[in-house]
Amino acid sequence: MDYMHSIRNSKSENIRYGKKYCFLTLIFIQGIAIALLLINTTALAATVNPCPQGMAMISGGTFKMGSDNSSFVEERSPKDVTVTNFCIDKYEVVNSQFGEFVKATGYVTVAERPLSQEQFPDLPDEQRLPGSLVFEMAKPGVKQVSFLSWWHWTTGANWQHPFGTDSAIASKSNYPVVHIAYEDALAYAKWSGKSLPTEAQWEYAARGGLDGATYTWGNEYSEHRANTWQGIFPFFNTKADGHLGIAPVGSFAPNGYGLYDMTGNVWEWTTDFFQVGHDRKSHQINPIALNQSFDPKKPDESELHVIKGGSYLCAPNYCSRFRPAARESESPDTGTTHIGFRLVKNLASSTLPLMRNNNGITDQMALRKAISFALTG
Repeated sequence: MDYMHSIRNSKSENIRYGKKYCFLTLIFIQGIAIALLLINTTALAATVNPCPQGMAMISGGTFKMGSDNSSFVEERSPKDVTVTNFCIDKYEVVNSQFGEFVKATGYVTVAERPLSQEQFPDLPDEQRLPGSLVFEMAKPGVKQVSFLSWWHWTTGANWQHPFGTDSAIASKSNYPVVHIAYEDALAYAKWSGKSLPTEAQWEYAARGGLDGATYTWGNEYSEHRANTWQGIFPFFNTKADGHLGIAPVGSFAPNGYGLYDMTGNVWEWTTDFFQVGHDRKSHQINPIALNQSFDPKKPDESELHVIKGGSYLCAPNYCSRFRPAARESESPDTGTTHIGFRLVKNLASSTLPLMRNNNGITDQMALRKAISFALTG
């Protein structure tokens, strides 16, 4: 009897021990799951980064696109939009990179071509010479100028000669390339095996994880966080940020995703046609506006694209578009001294685990693999 009693007690202890072990194992697994859900997206992306050199991996997620604190109607009202994983250039495309493209392909930009006689039949030949729009500050002593009078059509202005034939980029290899029309950016993108970002991708990346913040760095304007205009535009610039014109890429601190100059410096092209607001993109995944464009300020232009980020010409008293939500329309055949671009590389969802988005959702396959490894290894 004592022998049987001992066996029963032993079995009972084993059952209690087994239940306790199962309970502790469950707690352990749950702890791992919670920890994984709290892993920082950037750190996780760094361990599985399929992006080419010079690009940052952006983990997909849902964010508020647009702003409800803006006086610009085209930005309102914010809508929930989702993007999937993608890579994006850390810097704007620079002169040296564009020069490599031109050398390899012989490409001639829009600004380097004569104006089409078919498109501009009333212009004499001398006015159809290659050129582009160049910014010129108001003359000293002038107290009032007419709207947009600071832009001048300049013969010979192009990406190699930003301010006309007497200017050059020999010492500015790491400055953003400018005088880039939309088709120029597309040609470079095709050559490099990348693409222009959608407006949703661009804005999501620009926010750097600060969903709803006014600027790429937070909610308070700082003249030292981006290359913008300090002073009264277009009369004088105090250069409080250290730059009168375009700055070399990387001159200012990056945003939370490690991206530089997402606001200020130069405007950047996106693939989207311009439409007021974001109603058509609400609750969409990877939305893009491709069917038509309309800007009530430019009713006669029908193929306007969205440009983002503002430029070194944006001042608090004029433009004020050095914000992720800010947007402007631009004709695809127009290049200026303040428009450039950066590129993205889209990722298939099967190439890597989905990273944690703004709602804390992590790919379940990655989670199961991590738990399995913890239990067996």
